[in-house]
Amino acid sequence: MEPVAVGLVGAGPWARMAHGPMLAKGPHTRLAGVWARRPESAAELGAPVFTRIEELFEHCEAVAFCVPPAVQAEYAARAARAGKALLLEKPLADSLDNARRLAEVIAETGVPSQMVLTLRYARQTRDFLARCAEIEPFGGHAVNISGVLLGDHPFATPWRLERGALLDVGPHIIDVLDAALGRVTGVRAHGSSLGWTGLLLEHESGAVSEASLCMATAGEAPPSTIAVYGRTGSAVLPPFDDDPLETIAEEFARTVRQGGHALDAAHGLRLQRIIAEAEAQLTP
Repeated sequence: MEPVAVGLVGAGPWARMAHGPMLAKGPHTRLAGVWARRPESAAELGAPVFTRIEELFEHCEAVAFCVPPAVQAEYAARAARAGKALLLEKPLADSLDNARRLAEVIAETGVPSQMVLTLRYARQTRDFLARCAEIEPFGGHAVNISGVLLGDHPFATPWRLERGALLDVGPHIIDVLDAALGRVTGVRAHGSSLGWTGLLLEHESGAVSEASLCMATAGEAPPSTIAVYGRTGSAVLPPFDDDPLETIAEEFARTVRQGGHALDAAHGLRLQRIIAEAEAQLTP
């Protein structure tokens, strides 16, 4: 296939570390240009910089987003109305209402969409999920603990400092447990959004899983883990030894050309519903 011309919205740390290099590397995509609120940061990505987002839309066939959730909700809807395929970060939006509105625009316009749920594109995760399908799983547990919200970490951004681990790493963890154990049908949450968050997830298969999330712990944090247990064995997600970003770019090019991806905006909306239900049960 001809490389897909992708415009990038956003030029923050993750855009410079991940999205920009991923899209520019090829061979499945090329970085057609960048729009950001700080043009000087956009210039660091080595692609044409556009001062108006509409100009970016004119020079690409798809748009990738690497901006805060509220900004994505607004500008992704504009890109969809302009007929552009969408590569969307998690979470889909800053609120369930905004996520629902964005998903509705995407459905109405019919543009292809794909979520950057990074864990799901790693070979190790796909092997892990295949193993889970073999062991008649009935339960699981996940831990994701860090000190990202402390000090001057580059990802201690305003929206993360305001909303905490559930909105940031929650989509990744819930998504993998959902894929491993069956669709999540209920959630109970305890703790706080900015401290320790505990989740108990009920799955349509009858399985139950637990997740412990925190981004505000000082000192050395334990390695993040996801484990699933079943009647005939167990499975533990190992560390990555490949680059999921290459798979994201390749699959997005296919999504743009052929349409349809399992991890689309509708899936992102379903994850947002689970997060909103959990968030309502937490203390600030």
